[in-house]
Amino acid sequence: MIKPFRIDIPQADLDDLTDRLSRTRWPNEVADAGWDYGFPLARLKELAEHWRTRYDWRAHETKLNELPHFTTEIEGQNIHLVHVRSAKPDALALILTHGWPGSFLEFLDVIEPLSRDFHLVIPSIPGFGFSGPTHERGWDAARVARAWAELMRRLGYERYGAQGGDFGAGISLALGAVAPEHVVGVHVNYLPTRPDPDVEVSEADQARLDKIRQLMANRPPYQALQALTPQTIGYALTDSPVGQLVWIAERFAQWTDPATPVSDDRMLTDISLYWLTATAASSGRLHHDAPRGSQQACRVPVGVAVYAHDITQSVRPLAERLYDIRHWSEFDRGGHFAAMEVPESFAEDVRDFFLTNIENDE
Repeated sequence: MIKPFRIDIPQADLDDLTDRLSRTRWPNEVADAGWDYGFPLARLKELAEHWRTRYDWRAHETKLNELPHFTTEIEGQNIHLVHVRSAKPDALALILTHGWPGSFLEFLDVIEPLSRDFHLVIPSIPGFGFSGPTHERGWDAARVARAWAELMRRLGYERYGAQGGDFGAGISLALGAVAPEHVVGVHVNYLPTRPDPDVEVSEADQARLDKIRQLMANRPPYQALQALTPQTIGYALTDSPVGQLVWIAERFAQWTDPATPVSDDRMLTDISLYWLTATAASSGRLHHDAPRGSQQACRVPVGVAVYAHDITQSVRPLAERLYDIRHWSEFDRGGHFAAMEVPESFAEDVRDFFLTNIENDE
């Protein structure tokens, strides 16, 4: 059963957030620290004060409630989704999946342009936001993909495309593997490619591989903590709003293109979603539960958008060994949160892949 849902955060929770922010216990910082030791103190104090005194959750909540929200239960897990139908009755459906530390909010600016041509299903991954925390282990990308296949069945879509970045990319590719008879194609804006000594690459691609090697050799601390002990770090993030703030704000600072930053208010709405739903630990478990071994291969057509300021950039010859690549775009603007940073080019690339490369080929 799919039920309408309305966002309505209790005022007591908002008052508690304001109170906790007012009582923050700040650490000291060495002179001229910059980013050498982590997120700069002055910038974090600025964000915390904005969150406490100027940011208006109710205004954003009202705006978000203009969208059609729903919930359903799959495998005992609550699933939240936004479902926007196109004015074109026979439009192709797309299921758009966010990553960490994102949310369904990543797609707000592309709903209008994409819904001109597609029915849109934008769920919250189990453990994230209004889907609420998970209560058992094993919600990895493949299991989420199976839940998405069931969700699309319940919504009445027999034929649909999938799009995602970050974890959403892995989930979308897994959906193409578990439901190839329904998924017409998968578009991703994040596709890590591992070095392969048997594949000859260009000098530019070699530079990309060197960047990937460096990233793998210096595993980011957030990733190590959430992959190994998500419950441990979850205590701190669930109890301290400034802890939750810096945990996510650092990712936005480091993963976005300086020329296309995400606004403080949009970022704070995303962070507020994690805080107000107390899903820091459960969202972190996705890093822990992600499978270490091989997965079922995705055999449906794949489109890739590569953004210059993303964490890593895909290498096409390596990707083509694993996927049926039908579309490949390179962008010199935009980073990891492409749908938020450069919504126009993002929406156009998604539209081009599904309408030109998929629909016209059938």
